[in-house]
Amino acid sequence: MASPGHSDLGEVAPEIKASERRTAVAIADLEWREMEGDDCEFRYGGRNYRIWQQIGLGRGGVDGTNEAQDNDFPTVERSRLQEMLSLLGLETYQVQKLSLQDSLQISFDSMKNWAPQVPKDLPWNFLRKLQALNADARNTTMVLDVLPDARPVEKESQMEEEIIYWDPADDLAADIYSFSELPTPDTPVNPLDLLCALLLSSDSFLQQEIALKMALCQFALPLVLPDSENHYHTFLLWAMRGIVRTWWSQPPRGMGSFREDSVVLSRAPAFAFVRMDVSSNSKSQLLNAVLSPGHRQWDCFWHRDLNLGTNAREISDGLVEISWFFPSGREDLDIFPEPVAFLNLRGDIGSHWLQFKLLTEISSAVFILTDNISKKEYKLLYSMKESTTKYYFILSPYRGKRNTNLRFLNKLIPVLKIDHSHVLVKVSSTDSDSFVKRIRAIVGNVLRAPCRRVSVEDMAHAARKLGLKVDEDCEECQKAKDRMERITRKIKDSDAYRRDELRLQGDPWRKAAQVEKEFCQLQWAVDPPEKHRAELRRRLLELRMQQNGHDPSSGVQEFISGISSPSLSEKQYFLRWMEWGLARVAQPRLRQPPETLLTLRPKHGGTTDVGEPLWPEPLGVEHFLREMGQFYEAESCLVEAGRLPAGQRRFAHFPGLASELLLTGLPLELIDGSTLSMPVRWVTGLLKELHVRLERRSRLVVLSTVGVPGTGKSTLLNTMFGLRFATGKSCGPRGAFMQLITVAEGFSQDLGCDHILVIDSGGLIGGALTSAGDRFELEASLATLLMGLSNVTVISLAETKDIPAAILHAFLRLEKTGHMPNYQFVYQNLHDVSVPGPRPRDKRQLLDPPGDLSRAAAQMEKQGDGFRALAGLAFCDPEKQHIWHIPGLWHGAPPMAAVSLAYSEAIFELKRCLLENIRNGLSNQNKNIQQLIELVRRL
Repeated sequence: MASPGHSDLGEVAPEIKASERRTAVAIADLEWREMEGDDCEFRYGGRNYRIWQQIGLGRGGVDGTNEAQDNDFPTVERSRLQEMLSLLGLETYQVQKLSLQDSLQISFDSMKNWAPQVPKDLPWNFLRKLQALNADARNTTMVLDVLPDARPVEKESQMEEEIIYWDPADDLAADIYSFSELPTPDTPVNPLDLLCALLLSSDSFLQQEIALKMALCQFALPLVLPDSENHYHTFLLWAMRGIVRTWWSQPPRGMGSFREDSVVLSRAPAFAFVRMDVSSNSKSQLLNAVLSPGHRQWDCFWHRDLNLGTNAREISDGLVEISWFFPSGREDLDIFPEPVAFLNLRGDIGSHWLQFKLLTEISSAVFILTDNISKKEYKLLYSMKESTTKYYFILSPYRGKRNTNLRFLNKLIPVLKIDHSHVLVKVSSTDSDSFVKRIRAIVGNVLRAPCRRVSVEDMAHAARKLGLKVDEDCEECQKAKDRMERITRKIKDSDAYRRDELRLQGDPWRKAAQVEKEFCQLQWAVDPPEKHRAELRRRLLELRMQQNGHDPSSGVQEFISGISSPSLSEKQYFLRWMEWGLARVAQPRLRQPPETLLTLRPKHGGTTDVGEPLWPEPLGVEHFLREMGQFYEAESCLVEAGRLPAGQRRFAHFPGLASELLLTGLPLELIDGSTLSMPVRWVTGLLKELHVRLERRSRLVVLSTVGVPGTGKSTLLNTMFGLRFATGKSCGPRGAFMQLITVAEGFSQDLGCDHILVIDSGGLIGGALTSAGDRFELEASLATLLMGLSNVTVISLAETKDIPAAILHAFLRLEKTGHMPNYQFVYQNLHDVSVPGPRPRDKRQLLDPPGDLSRAAAQMEKQGDGFRALAGLAFCDPEKQHIWHIPGLWHGAPPMAAVSLAYSEAIFELKRCLLENIRNGLSNQNKNIQQLIELVRRL
């Protein structure tokens, strides 16, 4: 791949001003038809039109206005788009867009494995399945109990109750009685129309989440989103910013290694596949065959055979999709030696000339599928005579058209600088495997020669010059990016920046954390000496005074300004830019073994030492928030001790800023990963502010995960609830993080809570042996804290007997307090990717007599022979589904593997069970935020 600082993208047309884009796009779709002269027929939006005079680039009709552009064909497409949005129940989201937080709410449907029954169910079914990484998310088949024609009019209201499950709080302003609009079960909505309608109805952050989850499912991603009603198409650069992939990089000389990078920034050769007029061959099926290693077919690009009876596309013609091939380092799987991008234009290039121009500007080669090359097609391609892109034709000619095709092909050879090797014929008798090998050979030959390599950012630059809208160019996004760059441009070395700019995270902070831990341990001691308590208070006060003597650095002040923006969108843009900006300036990362190739991949297990990290902690957003927390901690400590008047506080508003971030869906640090301690004043201050902002909706259920690193805890939570906990990075944050999920108002009374606070323990519980002394005691204390705060605890295990001693230790401590949350033991199969489905729940192994670690934990609690089996300790009631076996995550071998359907279905069943337990009161007594604050202080 080319160096990051250099683009191989050639010169394109001068950039079009924003005010001219709508005109440019509409005219570009008609441009090729001007060659036909005065009496020109064209097709747009599925209908034929005839233009009686030539349309110029500068003006249209007789009076110099663009009447054909503004008054004729756009109204046809506008009605099609509005009809589709109305059919899917999305018309209410055209002004106030659907947000990511809206899509993640817990509602009645979260507990049901329901099938869509009316078209208005389809967007929500797609989002629910995509959140769960379900490979069937693109299936738009509906299940109707009664055919529309057979439904008596007088019973429509009863049918509504039978088949509509939506929570009234979701506010779907939909006409559910318009059954005449519904397609029959054998003609569902086209999945590409569903995707385009949903993206047009979503805000930037939901679009980004959709693209990320589609990438993990190995679906082709939308690159150019058509919107003919508003006369512009959108290049989705921002939507793909968060996608990071890992692949095997093999230099010409030397040893190969795994490389991790953003798909937006890394450069690769691109190959476009387009259709001209009519083609008997399916582009999408051909692309899937080219991308699929061996005999296993990957359906990256959707095609008609995946959903029998699907309607023709209504609004998605003009959509450009992109997918990549990434090498894994295995000769039997690597089709190409380097990453390669494949682009697919939906619809005819004549009707979508602007998108075709873009593809010719960014691609190393363009494959044109057609059945016929006549005078019209010749004139169309003749306009590309200045193009430097390589062109290949895949023909399936009509009978009797052979001579015509050959005549115009011979005329095109000097125009497009091709020869007869660039013309391939594929008819029904052609051997498919041999033909796919030939396509791969052509791609391989282009890769070996000097060829154009572009990143998605380079593609966006070309799109801007052609007049396409780029989603990232909005004012709020650019302001947030500028602020991020003002911070990150000062970071030359992460360690030096932390030392010089994040000054409160130095030695006084570590010493203060150690004093706080000693205070925590005193509460378990019997009659601790008061003199020791006083000494600890004195030392802590001195350290906090040192911290309070500092002022926030310029970088921290800039960060505080970013999260203080009155614009919620700008604040969210800023946080995302900060995540990516800090990742780019981070120190080089240690690479994982080849099994762990995607961002989602769970970290492989093993014993870790929480006192000596295996990797340097990278600089992240959590460090800036941690700095704010330390300013608040130091100031609060001095106020409590009477050393600082309350009226002189400067940082009292910091918890309010953090609580707003929690409400927007950002995971916040509960236990920091460096000192492995909880800043109690900061956390309680944050929860108080959260209580104020939630007002009457402050009833909480706390759900936590604990277990050794590498057992898929974070991946499990993200898949279950659509959360954003860091996963699969060997250098990810080591602390415990919390994220808030909203329960829909119509469901909160039934569930018994208004929000679910989810805590991910990350790499805190490392499985240290009891002989490790202080390390084991620290792990046990952290496990006690996390489990003690929880109503429900998911214990993630790599082996069913591998329960860390620290967790057993926490069981015994919590039993003394009488607080025993509901426990769910999850055994995740991290290595076997061929498991067809969930294994039967096996409760026998956890009910066996305790092993050596269990006895050691019991002896440390001075229970000796009084230790009981886990079944008696807590929880393992065979009737309450406490033991779960989750199949392997991947179907195939990364990086080209998709998430297995069995994994997704098993996670959904676990989620359903957890919510059922919460609703039935099996999760211990639910809390409000005030009670949680008291519990934090006590534990």
